[in-house]
Amino acid sequence: MSAKENKHYKLPEPAPPGEAAEPVAPADELPAGRTAAESESDSAPLTVEQIQELKAKAAKADEHWERLLRTTADLENYKKRAARERQDAVRFANAALLEKLIPALDHFDMALTAANNTEGNPMESLKTGIAMVYNQLKNALTEAGLEEIDAAGQPFDPNLHEAVSQEDSTDVPEGHVIRQLRKGYRLRERLIRPASVVVARKPAA
Repeated sequence: MSAKENKHYKLPEPAPPGEAAEPVAPADELPAGRTAAESESDSAPLTVEQIQELKAKAAKADEHWERLLRTTADLENYKKRAARERQDAVRFANAALLEKLIPALDHFDMALTAANNTEGNPMESLKTGIAMVYNQLKNALTEAGLEEIDAAGQPFDPNLHEAVSQEDSTDVPEGHVIRQLRKGYRLRERLIRPASVVVARKPAA
């Protein structure tokens, strides 16, 4: 070590005979700008009030942690339950409609039984059974929101009708439906199937 490097270095004075030398704390053990007395004051024991305050804060932290765990668990359970309910809603969406159609199947069975019966008038029984099935089925679909499009005699509407041909007519105004070949249906405001129609046109001179 050079003389320049030893400029600020001071060796400890030797202790008098019979006395132990005072220990010197290494420079790297004390923070810069702090004395040994200040460092000892930081490690002073906590007061009763400080301990109680730390205990209260720890209990509060535990309470918040437990609440967070319960909230997270409830959220996960809600997500699983919502997913199951959504799947069930998709799987059983037509349950109510099918329940209304079951009586129509019963009437079909009755009609077939009557048609196979050789006693009495089987054709009349079959006709009655088919009429019952038709009415039952139509009522069930109507309650489900299905609407029949009545195009006969109405002005041609490309949003509801599908023109398959045109015919000359002096009785029906031009651009109106002469007759309906196949019924159209819509589910409330949505078109399910357009009505197939024949549209009138003015005869050529």
